[in-house]
Amino acid sequence: MTSTEVTVTYRDPLTRAIKRLEKQKYHVIGTHSAVKKCLWVHNALVEGRFCYKCKFYGIESHRCVQFSPAILWCWNACLHCWRVRPEDMGFKRSELTRLPYVDDPDVLAELAIKEHRRTVSGYKDRAPRKLWEEANDPKHVAISLTGEPLMYPRFGDLLEAFHRRGLTTFVVTRGVRPDILGGLDVEPTQLYVSIEAWNREMYEYFNRPLTPRAWEATLETLQLLPSFSCPTVIRVTVVKGFNMGEEDVRGFAKLLDKAQPTFIEVKAYMHVGGSTERLSRENMPSMKDVEEFARKLSQELSYPVVSRSVPSRVVLLSRLPGPVIRYGKGCPKAWKEEDVGDEFSGEYGTSEAP
Repeated sequence: MTSTEVTVTYRDPLTRAIKRLEKQKYHVIGTHSAVKKCLWVHNALVEGRFCYKCKFYGIESHRCVQFSPAILWCWNACLHCWRVRPEDMGFKRSELTRLPYVDDPDVLAELAIKEHRRTVSGYKDRAPRKLWEEANDPKHVAISLTGEPLMYPRFGDLLEAFHRRGLTTFVVTRGVRPDILGGLDVEPTQLYVSIEAWNREMYEYFNRPLTPRAWEATLETLQLLPSFSCPTVIRVTVVKGFNMGEEDVRGFAKLLDKAQPTFIEVKAYMHVGGSTERLSRENMPSMKDVEEFARKLSQELSYPVVSRSVPSRVVLLSRLPGPVIRYGKGCPKAWKEEDVGDEFSGEYGTSEAP
């Protein structure tokens, strides 16, 4: 291949975006999906430190596949997004509203597991033998890596493909596809909806929807949550100077009261990746800030604060009386597991896994 051909290829937005993802250690699979080793897989194998999902829900971090079936396709261009935003790479809005191809869900599930094993293969002589062997037998997939997972039109089939292989599924969505969620024949193991705004004005400014009626679609998704039999979670990402005032507490409380999630996570915006070009470090709340906001939200909703993770700057509120829902053998002390590390030892301390 000549240098001229390389230059022509890299002018294509799709190729340029894929190359950037690969440089950031994404393992691209098929035509629209990827796996990437999570920071907490490394921390679990090398340092014996586990993700907050271990403490909150029992997930064994080293056995968790971080996966997306729609790496570049999303209906939002959120200011706090630390990943590759396709519109920053030259894509037109019309190119981001649907996948150009649809890969087979069973193929994607097989490749996702294969690539996870590839990402942990180098730890054989670095991690305790038992942990390394367990890492090669993943039991969980977080479908949330980048992009909007519900853009994949065969999403229910994808969930079934993972479930047949013995993996639990956590799905994290921005809530813009209630049509997909409402039509699922199979539910994920746990469903997350991630929000930063509680009214249209905030949403239009911060979440930058690429399609009309995205805010209305989000509200429809929140109204759907009580109909799910699986546990549901609303993650409120708090951003200092934007959504942490007294009025915001009351605004979020009204939304959350309608959705009636099983759990609420109040999590700090992390000043890492591409978000550093759009937000300042002062927008990142401290753990103390997060705990104070969570306390006020708890009082508004009567959801008690039950746990926290300092390294990830996140607080858990729950409708349940105790940690009765556990998806693995991780963190046997559950919500009372002691944190290892301070608030600079998690996602903010290191945004990329080695």
